[in-house]
Amino acid sequence: MTSALLAAPVMGAAGPLRVIGLDLSITSTGVAFSDGSTCCIKTKTADGDYRLTVIRRTVALAVGGPELMGNPTAPPPTLVVIEDLPAHAKSAGITGMVHGVVRQLLDEAGVPYARVVPSTLKKYATGSGGADKTAMALAAFKRVGREFVDDKGGDQCDAWWLRAMGLDMLGRPVVELPKAQRESLAKVTWPETAVAS
Repeated sequence: MTSALLAAPVMGAAGPLRVIGLDLSITSTGVAFSDGSTCCIKTKTADGDYRLTVIRRTVALAVGGPELMGNPTAPPPTLVVIEDLPAHAKSAGITGMVHGVVRQLLDEAGVPYARVVPSTLKKYATGSGGADKTAMALAAFKRVGREFVDDKGGDQCDAWWLRAMGLDMLGRPVVELPKAQRESLAKVTWPETAVAS
């Protein structure tokens, strides 16, 4: 049932939907690509602020599209979904800097993006806004049999769920969830382009 959802190509009226999930961090940014695969962008503390450049360049490669360096032949993304900073940490130092460079990149390229606070993402994935990383991974495994190898911090898992939220909002869910969990979609400010078709 749900494994068929995972395997099916995600299509929109004009072709494949390219939705990407990003769990931004200075040390380990989780990325969920438009095909559902995931990875982490790891950086070293010794590299200082150069880490911001590494993250920006790697996100540009992941996102692709004619306006971004690295992958000019890929069609531009339909939507990028980013895990936002928690409400009490809106001006948090280095993580805020990572958000700044990535959001500037997306804005310059005209790529629509949405920000999802951690508690809303957790509620969508598990039914509990206070769920931990283990519960998030377990939810992905139970729902679609998805495992995240070498993902101690849960960054790839979070990125995968962010992508799942974006696809659900666009009317192409990759996981079946109870109505109460899907109601989390209404707590996100989505760009005008992110409407179910």
